[in-house]
Amino acid sequence: MALAIFDLDNTLLAGDSDYLWGTFLCDQGIVDRDLYEQENRRFYQEYKEGRLDIIEFLQFSLYPLSQHPLDQLQQWHRQFMRQYIDPLITAEALALVDEHRRKGDLLMIITATNAFVTAPIAERFGINHLIATEPRIIEGRYTGEVAGEPSYRQGKVHRLEAWLQQHQQSLDGSWFYSDSHNDLPLLERVEHPVAVNPDQALEQRAQQHGWPIIRLHRKL
Repeated sequence: MALAIFDLDNTLLAGDSDYLWGTFLCDQGIVDRDLYEQENRRFYQEYKEGRLDIIEFLQFSLYPLSQHPLDQLQQWHRQFMRQYIDPLITAEALALVDEHRRKGDLLMIITATNAFVTAPIAERFGINHLIATEPRIIEGRYTGEVAGEPSYRQGKVHRLEAWLQQHQQSLDGSWFYSDSHNDLPLLERVEHPVAVNPDQALEQRAQQHGWPIIRLHRKL
């Protein structure tokens, strides 16, 4: 049984759930639009340029979770799924996941976006194994802090290695699909790296190494 790993944002989704959660918070008046929107754009640009300070970003993005009870956050997330995420789940992405499912591969999403945002999205794809950045919860409430290592860049490799050991799995025959040069540490570890609607840096690396390049979404 081979492991088929998918990045989430701009890979399985035709958009970025982390950025869009911030947009949702602004649109609902949950956060101050002027301040939050500006910072959300800045962090997203830094991510695309490969210079994101992940801890600084997480302090920003997890703070709103700490300001509201879990049941209210979950209610908002259901609305977020309907309005922002469901339109980004394309037939092509579902077909790719189903192709690996039919082969009997073990399916996983690995993403830097936090688990509050991404767990329901993984469930929508029917993928049971998720490695995401974990927000700390104490007594049923988010603290605004990170629990453990963020699954970002080399952190994705570290988190995956721990998961492999825990579940007695290996990377034999493994696949990893990603759009971003930030995922090169993990792309270089699997047997079958695939660039999906890649950014310029990843496309260049994929061409150099002969990795497949696929255009999974009609529009991004």
